[in-house]
Amino acid sequence: MTRPLVLGTRGSELALAQAHLTEAALAEAGYPVRIEVIQTIGDKRPDLNLSEFSQGENPVADKGIFTKELEEALLRRDIDFAVHSLKDVPTVLGPEFEICATLPRADIADVFLTTQQGWFPDLTLLGGRTIATSAVRRARQLRWLSPQVNVVDIRGNVPTRIRKLIASEEWDGTLLARAGLERLGIYTPGQDHFEFEGATVQALELPLLDFLPAAGQGAVGMEILRDNDTARQALAAINHGRTFTRVTAERAFLHALKAGCQTPVGAHTWFESGESILAMAVRVFNEAAPEAEPFIAEVRGPADAPTGLADQLMALMAVPLF
Repeated sequence: MTRPLVLGTRGSELALAQAHLTEAALAEAGYPVRIEVIQTIGDKRPDLNLSEFSQGENPVADKGIFTKELEEALLRRDIDFAVHSLKDVPTVLGPEFEICATLPRADIADVFLTTQQGWFPDLTLLGGRTIATSAVRRARQLRWLSPQVNVVDIRGNVPTRIRKLIASEEWDGTLLARAGLERLGIYTPGQDHFEFEGATVQALELPLLDFLPAAGQGAVGMEILRDNDTARQALAAINHGRTFTRVTAERAFLHALKAGCQTPVGAHTWFESGESILAMAVRVFNEAAPEAEPFIAEVRGPADAPTGLADQLMALMAVPLF
């Protein structure tokens, strides 16, 4: 009997939910899997804001705060592949690593959450309100839409952030990815509220082109060592081609920008003309100039050449932002 493939994952509820989705897909394709939980530096240091990991003369981690330990396990061959939320994966990987497959992508929208009953915010009218988010992309878009909004940092997994919102008397709302809320069974699309541990939370899904998601948001990606042909073959059986094409374009743009997971960039891709044309809209904020207007663009190209969209966008940028 062929030994089970060893799947490496973080131990959060969302990471485990995504690992089990991957396990089920591989089992259906005839590949048994064993799950190995690995704690990353991002999990070990919940006391640090995400931006603080790379600060100072001796940074805790310069990149890959949710992936480094999983890659080390790959190198030791303790695991055959790692399952990631793709938006957490740096676009520059070591030469020995490769993102080789993705599951079908979940919805990529952000959802605004608040405990204030009956209040659904106009994102352009948040002056005086306090919104909690750990993502610089979300923070910069909020401040761009409503310059007087007060944005504060929040850490923790999805359930922890909702608990913090419920407990806070100072925060008016927070933003989370719809994909994570759905995968954990917390939120049902189309509902304007949900019950969470005895509290009612209002939910407003944000239009994609009004509030751009992160590159790779909603996508679950599998990382392998390039020389692991056994894992590559198994994962090819569950790879979702349309998702892989879209995230390839989005990650190529981040790579061209030399942007990281915490760079304020929003990106959205979709197919047109059936599936022959791939379109991408981006919103890029200047890290060094908080008051500057973002670079905004929308491009299209052949779906079988997704990295070409990144080339088009870089050509449109008159001045490099990073």
